[in-house]
Amino acid sequence: MLLVTGVSGALGSLVAERLAGRGDVVLGTRAGLPGTRLLDFDAPETLPEAFAGVDTLLLISAGYGEDDTVVARHEAVISAAERAGVRHVVYTSLSGDGDHLTYALAHRWTERRLLRSPTLDWTILRNGLYAEFLTWIAAPDADGRITSPLGEGRLSAVARADLADVAVSVATDPAAHRNRVYELVGERPLGGADLAAALGATYAPGTLADTRAAVAASGAAPFQVPMLASTYSAIAHGFMDGTGVESDLRALLGGREPLDALDVFVRAVRAG
Repeated sequence: MLLVTGVSGALGSLVAERLAGRGDVVLGTRAGLPGTRLLDFDAPETLPEAFAGVDTLLLISAGYGEDDTVVARHEAVISAAERAGVRHVVYTSLSGDGDHLTYALAHRWTERRLLRSPTLDWTILRNGLYAEFLTWIAAPDADGRITSPLGEGRLSAVARADLADVAVSVATDPAAHRNRVYELVGERPLGGADLAAALGATYAPGTLADTRAAVAASGAAPFQVPMLASTYSAIAHGFMDGTGVESDLRALLGGREPLDALDVFVRAVRAG
């Protein structure tokens, strides 16, 4: 049986849609949604019952937070999976070119934890940053200007729907992907000027310092300020353009062309 975590989240909900109606799949969420198993990473006492009868676990990352919080969540889940006799964990990680991002540490720790497990087989899906994420960090302002500090850098963004398709394909046939690490980034790197042109906007990048101050003043949680600043900086300085990794995305999509990240971005911005 396959258990999918985090199905109330953006990626998890897409995975759940693709697996709907399958009798060999159970869905887990801390939200207690109808038809799901209660699975709260911050409440380890919920995990043994959630993992009962599970052979394969699709572990969707527990969300961003301070490193010690995310690491503790993932340790609780992996340890519980080992005790429950789960055989294979498929983990949604962060692309290999993302090591300059402040939130990379918890992902890399989780990868190492899986690799040294004495009982688990594993597959690591190193997801690139979502095309939809660009609507958070690079949408035009009320004056039609994109002021995000992306410089001349580009991001090999990937559509969340493509990552959901890959996760389903791998998690439903885990033996074919045993102990493999896959890089999943987009094929068309996008810069601020590309985003602006697609929306009929103006690209006028600001500075990292001004952006950091604006994020801090917005009411963001303390960990989110360096998270966003490191994202802008890594893109601006050329670390996220896809040249640092060899993407497995098209192959794991069965050879079909990935969704166009620019189209996904434009649709998401216009949808509001």
